Amino acid sequence: MVMLRSLNKLAEILQIGIIGVMASDGNTSVLIGTMDDIIQRTRITTLIQGREVVVFYHKGEFYAMDMRCYHAGGPLHLGDIEDIDGKVCIICPWHKYKITLTDGEGLYEACNPSDFSTKWCSKGVKQRTHLVHVENGNVYVTLSDLSSPIDSDYYQSEKFKESVKVPQRK
Repeated sequence: MVMLRSLNKLAEILQIGIIGVMASDGNTSVLIGTMDDIIQRTRITTLIQGREVVVFYHKGEFYAMDMRCYHAGGPLHLGDIEDIDGKVCIICPWHKYKITLTDGEGLYEACNPSDFSTKWCSKGVKQRTHLVHVENGNVYVTLSDLSSPIDSDYYQSEKFKESVKVPQRK
């Protein structure tokens, strides 16, 4: 009992979920935290099966996606949330890339050179998003199907993780 309390306290400090439950599709859902806690914080980071994930709460909805931006690995949990052309987006703090929270679509503003009018266009899905569900006041995340690669997957790879490790002094 003491060990379980210690693990739960450690998970709370590290902001990670440690309790998994089987979802109806056979994937494991991981408890991220309570609704009240995530609503109060508006965002929380976690590690699920080795993936860095950020969970956002915005205007009554929960969203989850890989934490590092598909463009250059920027920390999306530090970005601003804005409405762009009717879509809720996270703005990467490094290079201002716009990513929809619902499906990870990259957006850009195109300009017509003949009249300088602009419109928002899609780059397609660039950022991996994950399923969020709430049960009994708790928020769970289930990783999406990882079988088809998406641009943001690189920043979850061992190759990337090795490239950012700081050499240890002897």
